Amino acid sequence: MVHPVVEIATDAGTIVVELHETAAPGTVANFLGFVESGAYDGGRFYRTVTPDNQPNDAVRIAVIQGGVPETFDIEAQPALLLERTNATGLRHLDGTISMARRDPDSAKTEFFICVGDQPELDFGGGRNPDGQGFAAFGQVIEGMAVVRAINGAPRDEQHLTPPIRIASIKRRA
Repeated sequence: MVHPVVEIATDAGTIVVELHETAAPGTVANFLGFVESGAYDGGRFYRTVTPDNQPNDAVRIAVIQGGVPETFDIEAQPALLLERTNATGLRHLDGTISMARRDPDSAKTEFFICVGDQPELDFGGGRNPDGQGFAAFGQVIEGMAVVRAINGAPRDEQHLTPPIRIASIKRRA
């Protein structure tokens, strides 16, 4: 089976991601809907989490987080049902793309990419107190050097300074 592939063009370079629609169909459909509408064009990677910038977190992770432009009305979007890793079989490995969320079933547009394996983000992991994990839905297949560069870019605590612009996210033909 051929999985959908998207190219995330940023000011730091291009990240190519293969999406696993058979394992996480709702999450992939949601993400591709925003991709195809152009919602991510002009967005940004605005957060970088590294082992040394989480002083109050007992469980430390490494990810970059991005999403739609600040002018996009995220609150107007419907929340997505959480496709848990214990059901999808996907794991938060180096280069996994996943949906950011606060509570279960609250993800909308914001996503993150793992830097290194992050099992604490899977179902039953300790990063989120509810233990439900995050919805992994794809894997970087090209551009991990770009992901690592963004993860190490200048920051103020976890906020990239300046954010790294997402010029576009397009589906490959």
